[in-house]
Amino acid sequence: MPESTEQSPESAPATLIEPWLREILRCPACHAELADEAGEQGAELRCTSGECGLVYRIDGGVPVLLVDEARRP
Repeated sequence: MPESTEQSPESAPATLIEPWLREILRCPACHAELADEAGEQGAELRCTSGECGLVYRIDGGVPVLLVDEARRP
């Protein structure tokens, strides 16, 4: 029997961003890729650059990619 491709709620991604959009999003400060992260206040996107590392919140499925509103980890 083939394995199910459906994800359980526990393994579902923390973000509600469409996969096609998720693939093209980049950090506005350094242009590095962004990684999904579960933050203190819900889903967030974290810059993968070791030098930058900014964390951007997601409001209602919409990433807020404003450097002025990002936080340091």
